[in-house]
Amino acid sequence: MSLIDIPHFLSTTRENQLTAEEILARCRALAPRLRERAEDIEEQRQLPPDIVELLRGTGVFRMAVPKAWGGPELDAVQQTEVIEALATGDASTAWCAMIGMDTPVYAGFLREDVARRLLADPDTVTAGAIMPMGRAERTPGGYRVTGQWHFGSGITHSTWVVGGVLVTRDGEPEPGPPGTPGNWRVIVAPVEDFRVQDTWYTTGLAGTGSRDYRAENLYVPEEYTFSFAAPRVTGAAATPDAVLRNMPGVPLGVARAAIDHIRLMATLRVDRASQSPWAEDYRVQTVIARSEMRLSAARYAVYGSLREQWEILEAGDTPTADEQVATVLARVNAFRTARSVVTELFDLAATSAVYRPSVLDRWLRDLTTMCQHVMAQDQVVQSAGARLLGGTPQNPYSVGIVP
Repeated sequence: MSLIDIPHFLSTTRENQLTAEEILARCRALAPRLRERAEDIEEQRQLPPDIVELLRGTGVFRMAVPKAWGGPELDAVQQTEVIEALATGDASTAWCAMIGMDTPVYAGFLREDVARRLLADPDTVTAGAIMPMGRAERTPGGYRVTGQWHFGSGITHSTWVVGGVLVTRDGEPEPGPPGTPGNWRVIVAPVEDFRVQDTWYTTGLAGTGSRDYRAENLYVPEEYTFSFAAPRVTGAAATPDAVLRNMPGVPLGVARAAIDHIRLMATLRVDRASQSPWAEDYRVQTVIARSEMRLSAARYAVYGSLREQWEILEAGDTPTADEQVATVLARVNAFRTARSVVTELFDLAATSAVYRPSVLDRWLRDLTTMCQHVMAQDQVVQSAGARLLGGTPQNPYSVGIVP
């Protein structure tokens, strides 16, 4: 599909039943447009309104809506492919798509009438952080919530916002299950209920608009809160880590774009000192081959483990520790491998890579920032090892454990 076809397919009515293949095709066609706008997206430090509308038109925000509710209900493999396609165009856009499409996942942990309100517009966007950075005091019918949360990716174009809280009663923390810091719940509220703070000045992923947001004594009805330990639905979407599965699509897509960029450069560039074509240079050939080797191994680990885990969960079975950990380690490895691959390609390009708006410069900064995410840290690797050995994970949620 060519760029000239984009306005046509993006203008089709959203009420039409989209398939996974159609959403993926639209996102692949949109990627070159995103590449053209990447510098503008970075400078604005949030997604421009027209880019948000282009994303809505692809169907990416509705891709987890259940088929029973008129949605396409993409599985984890299909979702990750879509995010990967967008990331070949712009990492910030792909990151916002990955976060913003979580509304149907959260809806699966909420009462059905509330879930339907959230999904009245299937293309609605939800932002926010689920880790318990706020406090929720029990009050008749709900909670009074106060807190400040970081990393509200996509909050500048969201409708709903989530925030993790620890529940208190009469000012005292409610006890949680043994070994937990307390009673962890997640609140859902309209974006207008929060004060968004312009804090997002970063090395990379600047276009995600991942700003801080806060609430003071905000009343949230009980039915607009949930625990990841108590899903309403069944199947693969009912697990605590459902919102994590498509994350690797972002680093995988960025690394793919970087390799393709260097491969194209190699067909055109001539070494200044030797006057020999890059395509015939031993070092260039080796770096490109090594990059392909490492990325393909990381990519197959992601997709293979996701496919295996999804099939197990959809069959109503429980993954073994090894099967659960496989997706966790593949996710962390995707982030780290992508950063390592792009670092080597950046070094190969030498001084030409350092001038802004060099795409290699932006890709390296984007990957450096995304690798700081909590789900790409050593505590996740430790948690995976602890799960395998029967020990205590530092981050149990990262390995799908919510007591």
